[in-house]
This record gives sequence, structure tokens and C-alpha cells, in this order.
Amino acid sequence: MRAVQITEFGGPEVVRVREVDEPRPGPGRVVVDVSRCGVNFADTLMRENAYLAATTLPVIPGGEVVGRTADGRRLAALTDRGGYAEKAAITEASAFAVPEDLDDVAAVALLAQGLTAWWLVRHTGRVRPGESVVVHAAAGGVGSLAVQLAKAAGAGRVIATASTPAKRELALSLGADAAVDPAAADLTGALRAANGGEPVDVVLEMTGGRVTDQSLAALAPFGRLAFYGMAGGVEPEPVAPRALQRRSVTVSGFWLLNAFERPAVLAGAYAEMAALVTAGELRVVSGGDRPMSEVRQVHEELRERRTTGKLVLDPRR
Repeated sequence: MRAVQITEFGGPEVVRVREVDEPRPGPGRVVVDVSRCGVNFADTLMRENAYLAATTLPVIPGGEVVGRTADGRRLAALTDRGGYAEKAAITEASAFAVPEDLDDVAAVALLAQGLTAWWLVRHTGRVRPGESVVVHAAAGGVGSLAVQLAKAAGAGRVIATASTPAKRELALSLGADAAVDPAAADLTGALRAANGGEPVDVVLEMTGGRVTDQSLAALAPFGRLAFYGMAGGVEPEPVAPRALQRRSVTVSGFWLLNAFERPAVLAGAYAEMAALVTAGELRVVSGGDRPMSEVRQVHEELRERRTTGKLVLDPRR
């Protein structure tokens, strides 16, 4: 079968389509014919062996697929690897039934990115009615859904950040009340200004470095910063517990892998979001439905932050 296989770590040049053996089902696993596989920023980190979990070569990247089993079931699933392929072996426990009226792009978008956005809003960020919420990278796969889920949770004001005017316009079209350039010299001041001059209650952050530091400074007493990635590649400044105590603020981390200890919660979240999408109440932003033969270019675009929404690959092309 055709698949993307990485045999050495490095840049986009190491991502190649090859002929490989088909996967075999094992205990608790089933093989699906993949109709679309998702592309995530984490895949570029795996390619460089810079992800949270170490990578062993050779590896077929890709942690999200939607497809059908031999008995006709339509499933979307998160995998540890193996998604960039015509067939993938998935764990039944991490698979979700997909309604027939949900398209492939949305079915994939609601996996890593949708479930992350849902968990950040509902659990890690604990967004309450009337609170102000900052969503960084609001034009991305997680951010575009988090903006909408925060509004649905009753957020009083959603402040989006995005790197270009077009991306900021997209965030506003999704329901954000204000949009800010994260490159602002005084990001703390810009976030507060977008909140009517007041500090903010919740920040959903995945950039790192100065963005994390200045977002933390923008928090109101009892505010929460939920950290779920470091796309900028720069560690934030260390945070002293006494500094958190002075303003009664919380900094917490989230990695979706840990949420799989609560499979029933994830299954409910996926079904809830799928129903919202099919009802027209939650919009999935497609970042491109690309042939797998263009995977190298897709990785380049993703790392250069030239993408919006959810990127998927069609392994049949």
C-alpha cells in the first residue's frame, strides 16, 4: 500500500511516499480503509524527533484517520502513528462512530483538534458564563473551534489572536469579539485593551516564549492560563509559585493523550461536536484537502504558519 514513511529525522525533505506492507489487526484493533488522514503540527515535531514522546524509526506519521472497516462501519480514530496511509490499524477504544452526514474533513477535524478545543474550554480552562477568553492562534484547527466553543459556553468576550489580517478576519467571522496581532510589542496591553481595559479571565495558549509570558501578565485575579503547545519553539520564563499566589492565578497544561484515560468523556465530546456541526451550529474551517503526494509541501506550509483550519490528506491521491 502507499504510505508516508520517515526513515531519518530532519526537515520536510525526509517525508516521502513509499510502498509499505499493509497493517494487520491485533487484539482490540481493526484495520480501516482510510479516506482522509489529518495533519497536525505535532507531526512536524515527530519528523524532527522533537515531540513530547520519543519516535523510533522507521515510522509512518499521522495520528488521525477516518475510514471504513471491512464490515462497513465508518469510524474516526486517533492513533499513535500510522495515519498517513491507505490503510491503518486503529484501536477500537480510541475510535468514534461517524454520522453519515458528517463529511470527512469535519470527521477528522473533531479528533485531535476538536477534542483538544473541547477539553480546554470545558475542563482545563473551565470557561464560565460571562468570562473573557483569549484564544491564541485562533485561525488554526484548535483555535477556530475553541473560539466557537467558548462562545457556546457563555463567554462574555472572546479575544482572538492571529498573525495576519486575513486570519484575524476569519476569527471574527467565527464569533470572536476582538482580534489582536500576537506580535504586538506590548501584548499584555493589547489583550487588556481588547477586553475594555480590563485583565482577562482565561487564556488558551500554544505558542510559548513571550506570548505565554505576556498572556500570563494579562490575567485577572483567579484567571487561568491553559498551556497546550509550544509552536514557537521557545520556552516561556519560569513561573514562581509565589507570583501565582499573589494574583491567585493558575497555569495548567494539557496533552490530549492523557484524556484517553477517560474514554467515555471523549466519546461524548466527539458525539456532541458532530451533532453541532451537522446542525450548522459549529463550523469546521477546512485548511485544505490535499493529495498525499503533496505531503512535503503541506509540512512546509504548516511549519511556516501559512495554514488555517484543518489540513487533511487523501491517501488515494
